[in-house]
Amino acid sequence: QVQLVESGGGLVQPGGSLRLSCAASGRTFSSYAMGWFRQAPGKEREFVAAISGSGGSTYYVDSVKGRFTISRDNAKNTVYLQMNSLKPEDTAVYYCARYGSSWYTTAPSSWGQGTQVTVRS
Repeated sequence: QVQLVESGGGLVQPGGSLRLSCAASGRTFSSYAMGWFRQAPGKEREFVAAISGSGGSTYYVDSVKGRFTISRDNAKNTVYLQMNSLKPEDTAVYYCARYGSSWYTTAPSSWGQGTQVTVRS
């Protein structure tokens, strides 16, 4: 069973930046696509971004395109989410997820515990 541990959340002012990290256990990290999801209070969990196992392909929800960047370091078993130009509507608990294959066309099969991101003045 893979373990996913997120870090990097916090409180930031609108327009600010944060970088989330997700460290994964195991020795087959590059075999799996990874993704970030978020859940705001009173709302359902939503997809944010995904990256293929090799890191060569990425996909974003429209609301974060141009502001967020997903990347991965397979040597460190870590996936990142660089978030710039943050808005109050980005406030949510952010979850790291591992997909069932090297492409993000499958459903996530493992989840981290989440990290809180709060954007307010």
